[in-house]
Amino acid sequence: MMLCLTVMLIGPLQTAKAAGDQPLIYDEAGLLSPEDKEELTIMAKEYGAKRDTDIIIYTSNNPEGQDVQIMTEDFYDEKAPGYDHPLGNAVILTLDFNHRDIYLAGFYKAKEYLDDQRLDKIRNKITPDLSDGEYRLAFEKYIKTVYKYMGYKPGVNPDNILFNIWFQLGGAAVIGIIVVAIMTSRSGGRVTVSGRTYEDKSTSGVLEHQDAYIRTTTTRRKIEKNTSSGSGGGGGTTSGGHSHSGSRGSF
Repeated sequence: MMLCLTVMLIGPLQTAKAAGDQPLIYDEAGLLSPEDKEELTIMAKEYGAKRDTDIIIYTSNNPEGQDVQIMTEDFYDEKAPGYDHPLGNAVILTLDFNHRDIYLAGFYKAKEYLDDQRLDKIRNKITPDLSDGEYRLAFEKYIKTVYKYMGYKPGVNPDNILFNIWFQLGGAAVIGIIVVAIMTSRSGGRVTVSGRTYEDKSTSGVLEHQDAYIRTTTTRRKIEKNTSSGSGGGGGTTSGGHSHSGSRGSF
């Protein structure tokens, strides 16, 4: 009886410990210093806790030459990350240094809030830094952008300028100026006299009309090219049966 009670008490504690104490930075490629790894772990835990999601970074030299998406899926099945329980809410950034590939995947809550399109946006934001070897900077952007995007309802564009706080403040200021200007212009009374007040219609008229050609102006508009890298979104399902959103590309 005591043995059964002990197992019942220890089991949930071990599960919670496994979910809460798991690492978030798996730098098998050796990109980060111990200090960078520690500080990124603190950042990932802080931002992840606000979204109930494990924010994970996984780098590998991939000596077996495995596909980066399969690497990510197997990682999820084997490491069983999740904010409050194993195989739960998680977003994973995988870097394959064998093929120079990148893959992002969102599981459960992260799949809902970080769909393929949002993961594409995150990947496009960090790829230039990865290409330049600025790995810590790229990882910081990844963590912060995941946190930001998961703060918006699914289905909306989180980069819409209407959501920008400075745009909102600027718009409010412009509206305030217009309102004050209108009130000021009306405070001195309305002007009722116009040019027609003293016009003699019997003697007024157009004396002569003439059109003159001056010049032709041609305006050129630069067509912006798409500079985003990679092949775009695409989720899937792990061999363990866990579906996910996804985005892959190169760096």
